[in-house]
Amino acid sequence: MATDYYGVLGLKQGASDSEIKRAYRKMARDLHPDVNPDDSAKERFQQVSRAYEALTDPEKRRIVDLGGDPFDTGGGRGGGNPFGNAAGFGGLGDIMDAFFGGQGGGRGPRSRTREGEDALIRVDLDLDETVFGTTTEITVDTAVLCDVCTGAGTAPGTHPETCSTCNGRGEVQSVQRSFLGQVIASRPCPTCQATGQVIPSPCGQCGGDGRVRARRDIPVKIPAGVEDGMRIRLAGYGEVGPGGGPAGDLYVEVHERPHDVFTRDGEDLHCRVTLPMTAAALGTSLKLETLEGAEDLDIRPGTQSGSVLTLRAHGAPRLRGTGRGNLLVHLDVQTPTRLDDRQSELLRELAALRNEDLTQGTEANHGGLFSRVRDAFNGR
Repeated sequence: MATDYYGVLGLKQGASDSEIKRAYRKMARDLHPDVNPDDSAKERFQQVSRAYEALTDPEKRRIVDLGGDPFDTGGGRGGGNPFGNAAGFGGLGDIMDAFFGGQGGGRGPRSRTREGEDALIRVDLDLDETVFGTTTEITVDTAVLCDVCTGAGTAPGTHPETCSTCNGRGEVQSVQRSFLGQVIASRPCPTCQATGQVIPSPCGQCGGDGRVRARRDIPVKIPAGVEDGMRIRLAGYGEVGPGGGPAGDLYVEVHERPHDVFTRDGEDLHCRVTLPMTAAALGTSLKLETLEGAEDLDIRPGTQSGSVLTLRAHGAPRLRGTGRGNLLVHLDVQTPTRLDDRQSELLRELAALRNEDLTQGTEANHGGLFSRVRDAFNGR
């Protein structure tokens, strides 16, 4: 049975190219071996990459939409041929050759050189680094161009040779019987993997792949105002492709470490300041240590708990446009919990001077509650 490549990416048949790309990048971000070293994640990443290749290549996707498997070239595993395997076809191209008299030579060999995969790496930054920007160095373990064969895959002094199995065509043909009579079926050459060439003396360093895995340090410029979860694209810093193909891109995903004092909401910063009850009542001034230094806060007399002071343009810069966000200072008024006799006496004197009845609130609330209950029962 053919693999459901749409299902592998969590999509329905007929998904757009942008939906396929978005689903692939989302899954590859979590499953890439550079991020998730688990063997199961590695296998799943290969499945996702295979599905992405099948659905982004127009010819392969046409085979998938017909119910076949573009990677099933053996003709005997089932599911690779939407018309059944009785005819021994290897794929949609073989069916077209059989019906229209093709000899299988029109498609030609495929290139050994293919584009490399994108890579993803996470970088942890402090709040001040995301707000003001910084340059950090990351270490990436990825595929790079083999410096011995420079991507050719051959040992020094040697060259690829024409495949003797397919004579350089990249595919082999066979005459088979079917309900149509005798037909010529074509399939990719198993000896050269459809490239039309073989490497009799592979490079000793890369084994003929044209690339090797290496660890390298890359400086990354973090723009001011970048937010948690954002990605920075470094074009051409991903994995070099097979055969020394062009490298993919490297995506650096920013993760912002929690700060002891400030929290962030987009371009705005937030913090909490606790005031004694007396300071809130009488008013005061205090110094607040911000990310840029100390700032004076003017606390007005009678400030209530929950009040917010706004320091304009003390937040993060806007990535798009100009200006900066604000710093919002949330004030909490602290009520004393332990009073000695003298302190209690002074507070009672204050309450008396303000004509405040210390029992009024409780009695009035209970009285109001019972009054409403009583009125409800009496039908008032």
